[in-house]
Amino acid sequence: MLDYALLEAVAAVVRSGSFDKAAQEIGVTPSAISQRVKLLEERLGTGLIVRGQPCTATPAGKRLCRHAEEVGLMEHSLRSELGGLVLSGPPPTVRIAVNADSLATWFLPALSGLEGCLFDLVLDDESNTAEWLRRGEVSAAVGTSPGPVQGCGSRALGMQTYVATASPAFMQRWFPDGFDEQAARHAPCLTFNAKDALQDRWLVETFGRHIGRPSHWVPSSSAFVDGALAGLGWGMNPLSLVKTHLDQGSLVAMRPGSRLMVPLYWHWSRAVEKGLKDITASIVRTARARLAQA
Repeated sequence: MLDYALLEAVAAVVRSGSFDKAAQEIGVTPSAISQRVKLLEERLGTGLIVRGQPCTATPAGKRLCRHAEEVGLMEHSLRSELGGLVLSGPPPTVRIAVNADSLATWFLPALSGLEGCLFDLVLDDESNTAEWLRRGEVSAAVGTSPGPVQGCGSRALGMQTYVATASPAFMQRWFPDGFDEQAARHAPCLTFNAKDALQDRWLVETFGRHIGRPSHWVPSSSAFVDGALAGLGWGMNPLSLVKTHLDQGSLVAMRPGSRLMVPLYWHWSRAVEKGLKDITASIVRTARARLAQA
């Protein structure tokens, strides 16, 4: 059998990115963490940690970390079923892939009332979060793929509502005669990262074809709003993040009444389905209260 004290040391190094931080998390010395990792590597005959800044897991290390998370979630489920059961060791850490806009709007409130576990949130574009689940690097994910990943369950959550927004001064400078295709080719927009296709999707829906446009790269949901407020560029912002600014007139909709609806789904590994039961229920309940429903 695996020594779970050794396995937890490996998982802590991968979570925190360093032996020193892992030692602080578990409450032992960095030397003890190093010895535990080395001992498990020797027992298994393979490397588990790529030493660096930050430290990362080898393929074998990733598989062991996933196993540790699965065991932790099963124990969490057992504790819930047997109320008097007291288990030693730290609470399980649940790794979830989620997109930045969900994290900035509705996702954290869904986790706030949950007890008995910790969360390790991985940020990626909503179109790519399911890949983390497919690779076995997370236990659950929020994404736009409607079909379940093999070995996983899936639930529809609702739709994130996006509005193309800009400051009044920006609109006056770049669209003095109103929003049109020619001006849109020259007005700078905001783009989260290379995977962010929301601006292009909205332009295609608006003009019926793809058009080139200059872009600022702004990898932060809050800075995306700030960039629009500052007149840096226009961008697709979640309605819930900009509604107050729209009501106050500090931002305007580039095409009043135009919305881009992005469906979101909750995917989870069936291997830890029981351990995720309360998390899944809270995610679905919160999303359906805060996202648009068909």
